[in-house]
Amino acid sequence: MFSLAQYQKYQQAIRGERLPLAFVDLDAFDSNIAYVRNQVESLPGNRRTVRVGSKSLRCEPLIRRIFDLGGTRFHGLLTFTVEESAWLASKGYTDLLVAYPSIQPSDLSLICKLLENGIPIKVMADSLEHLKAYSDVGVQHRVVIPVCLELDVAYRPFGKSWMHLGLRRSPLRTPQQVSTLVQQARQIPGIHICALMGYEGHIAGTSDAKPGAEIKNRWMRWMKQRSMVELTRRRQQVVEALHHAGLSLELVNGGGSGSLRSTLADPSVTEITVGSAFYCPALFHHFQEVHYQPAAFFALQVARLPTPGMITCQGGGYPASGAMGQEKLPLPVLPPGLKYLPLEGAGEVQTPLTLPPDCPPLTVGDVVFFQHAKAGELCERFNELLLLRQGKIIGRVPTYRGEGYSFL
Repeated sequence: MFSLAQYQKYQQAIRGERLPLAFVDLDAFDSNIAYVRNQVESLPGNRRTVRVGSKSLRCEPLIRRIFDLGGTRFHGLLTFTVEESAWLASKGYTDLLVAYPSIQPSDLSLICKLLENGIPIKVMADSLEHLKAYSDVGVQHRVVIPVCLELDVAYRPFGKSWMHLGLRRSPLRTPQQVSTLVQQARQIPGIHICALMGYEGHIAGTSDAKPGAEIKNRWMRWMKQRSMVELTRRRQQVVEALHHAGLSLELVNGGGSGSLRSTLADPSVTEITVGSAFYCPALFHHFQEVHYQPAAFFALQVARLPTPGMITCQGGGYPASGAMGQEKLPLPVLPPGLKYLPLEGAGEVQTPLTLPPDCPPLTVGDVVFFQHAKAGELCERFNELLLLRQGKIIGRVPTYRGEGYSFL
């Protein structure tokens, strides 16, 4: 996946630039856009669209690039906060679906302001408490708030047992639970339930083709396949129940990047959210179902040579969110074969690494390239992303942070 030739190309491209820095290889980034579009278009009779996950990008110019290059298959944004949604709306984006519910007063007022200004936005809900809070502010502002219900699509092979494979998000799991909430919503003014979302994170975000881990890979693929069969059946049952209840759903959202093909195969899904695919961070290297090209990197300088066969980089302590483990550390990718010291890992101010036997000599002032474990979180560390095309810097674009915003 990574080569010395690629290392030399990137090293030459950023020569003389201040470190640390982050960059996006547009050759890989644009290829990932085309790959996603081709996968969607390859399914016979498929009219599904791609909703871009802004959380996994956090760089507005690159979000814009996806829509410019993706064509009509790309439509709408899945945002992660109401404030982020309002900021993106100020830049001209419409069809906003807020992925996470919030009922704090400032967000509720902002939702109403967006609707009053004619901005199409849907908010997430999974409980009566959410609906009542949206209702109160909707009635107060004399607007009707469009609501998307979130369905829990985690896998529980033994029913209500200890085994729960997936994210802990919505309590809505069965057609009956969703139908009951819809019936309760009929008595609540100021809201309109018009969409359904189910995010299969245990499939979309779990590698199943790691080198040297064949037994684990087989188990993971078996689990994913079993889970996909169960959630597809249940999601279809929920959609049918909502239609039977008289709801006209504007969209049924599934996702994301790692389950692209299997999610699109569900006939009840009208759109899929894709975000991490475009950067292809470290956690998205090894999937059997999909294949993306690593596109987003950061670079550190070699600051010390503590002992033969070892270097120490300046900075690098950018762990990913979620349960802590080795896989959440940034991945040193170029030169290939670099390894962390088990008792130090990636440090805030220094990161020691061991060199493989075939590594070219590195000295103080040289560069090492990493990928963040996740996608958009990289942008919380840098104000700008350099843009590379064919091994040359062709531009610079601000991240959310570079434009003065941090939404969580």
